[in-house]
Amino acid sequence: MSSQATPTLRLLGIGASPGIAVGHAFILDRKRIRTPKLRLAEAEVEPERMRMKTAIDLSDRQLAELKDQITRTEGSDHALILEAHRLMLHDPMLVDEVNRLIIEDRINAEWAVRRVARKIKHLFDNIPDEYFRERRSDVDYVADRIIRNLMGQVVDEEVEVPAEAIVVAHDLSPADAALMARSGRVAGFVTDLGGQTSHTAIVARARETPAVVGAGRASEQISPGDLVAMDGIRGVVLVNPSEEQLAVFREEQRRYQESERLALATKDLPAVSTDGFQIRLNGNIEFLEEIPSLLAHGAEGIGLYRTEFMFLDRKTAPTEEEHYRAYRQVLEAMGGRPVTIRTLDLGGDKVPGKTKHEKEPNPAMGLRAIRYCLSNRELFRTQLRALLRASVHGNLRLMFPLICGVSELREARSELEACRTELGRAGVPIGKRFPVGIMVETPSAATIADRLAQEADFFSVGTNDLIQYSLAIDRQNREVAYLYRPLHLSVLRQLRGIIDAARAANIPVAMCGEMAGDPLYTLVLLALGFDELSMTSGQIPVVKRLLRRVSRTDAMELLQNAMELTTAEEIERYVRTEMDRRFSETMEPEAPGVGNPEPADHEPREHGAPPSGRNTA
Repeated sequence: MSSQATPTLRLLGIGASPGIAVGHAFILDRKRIRTPKLRLAEAEVEPERMRMKTAIDLSDRQLAELKDQITRTEGSDHALILEAHRLMLHDPMLVDEVNRLIIEDRINAEWAVRRVARKIKHLFDNIPDEYFRERRSDVDYVADRIIRNLMGQVVDEEVEVPAEAIVVAHDLSPADAALMARSGRVAGFVTDLGGQTSHTAIVARARETPAVVGAGRASEQISPGDLVAMDGIRGVVLVNPSEEQLAVFREEQRRYQESERLALATKDLPAVSTDGFQIRLNGNIEFLEEIPSLLAHGAEGIGLYRTEFMFLDRKTAPTEEEHYRAYRQVLEAMGGRPVTIRTLDLGGDKVPGKTKHEKEPNPAMGLRAIRYCLSNRELFRTQLRALLRASVHGNLRLMFPLICGVSELREARSELEACRTELGRAGVPIGKRFPVGIMVETPSAATIADRLAQEADFFSVGTNDLIQYSLAIDRQNREVAYLYRPLHLSVLRQLRGIIDAARAANIPVAMCGEMAGDPLYTLVLLALGFDELSMTSGQIPVVKRLLRRVSRTDAMELLQNAMELTTAEEIERYVRTEMDRRFSETMEPEAPGVGNPEPADHEPREHGAPPSGRNTA
């Protein structure tokens, strides 16, 4: 029941896992732990070090037990995250520094752990890749576990979640998220922190549970038992909605579930326009566990498999065998469908063993992705050899990130061929030759797309970086985030140029950035002529429905009219109006208080929401 006496609170966050849920708030308060600060007498130093060692050993045993539990019930992917936490426990950067502070500064272990954790988190702040920036939270999870054990507090307490609960938390550890999701009693997650690649988002998407993350102070503003209506697509949370608002959410929920039902019923139909232009719809994944959801939503392949997770929180880089096993699992799970695997897209500031010596003044523009791999050939060859070996087990496509010029592509392909020859001479089984493509994500690559197309087997446009670099904006900077405009005329012209170059060279062109999964842009991308679009699983049904209801001729007329306009605002307004006119029955209607001038009862906060107000991958 909604409370008419309680004003509605509207929160905006990041839609991290699609779906609409209504339930009562269950507040999980794990985060608030006070760190005692004590000065030690000299005689207390050594006992304090032993106390620290005992806490680490205990933390290690707890994580090992938890990993075993989750592996038995959830599979191995979330367990990998817990294994990374175990490695972090023993990292010299943490242990040695804590011991140094205990000895030299004579402070208690809890205080020392907190100080070192803060220092390590600071190292993550300048990492351009969102996925790895989100791993700052791992430092907190590990530090909190040690401190709780030092203080004799209960750790990993089983939480009894009521049925159909909306779990609200400041943040969720991998353990909490996985344990609660498996209970089957969680209707949705709302967290203050996090982004698309946070643990909560990854677990929620894998379990197909709606989630809104990055919702500011939601855990403080929502009370236990509050009625909560949440939209994991748009990142909207209404607390104690009015009867009218609740009715809209219920209708939205019904329509979403009906859409899901129809999508499942038609998941094997092609994404083809009414005049016969077919687009392959693929999925983006980080973890093997996301594959069942992809297939259930009609994905025809994987358009982007990020391999960076293998380098997460390790003391050493993954071995060739570890790479091989991961790629083999994904290829076999997809059963012959195409799987596009991107080689390492990290900088030297995050690759294991390099952090201390390779600090980048500007990581986004520095030695990262293909640049780093070409500067660290053995690390690169380890991954390439594993990919060549894994190609025996499925339909592999390999993709190099951040290619800016032809020379880089030639060097990368040369390394691949050298590895192929090396394995062949050694008698190691490798698959037949597979397509080798590039991410087009810089203005330089877009400008010379005609030359790159002569030497690449396919293009995949990474719109997140392409738009960011083209418009010279930092999406993490709130002061300029509003300038992130996928429909900016310069972006549209670059996309058209990339596709023209690909067509001239007779190679396919895909898009795997956020723009691909946003229904607002579907007709624009159809008109431009993309062969493939890749997105998260939950976005596939809506995009497929739109594609199957319109002709490409109609879409091309819309695009032509749009590109005769001048400003990004004019183009976006025109496209949005045309989409609403054509698909008012298909596009989800705006929920009360979302994207319209209706004032909220409380001051609305737009925390981390994309400029369009829509969730994208």
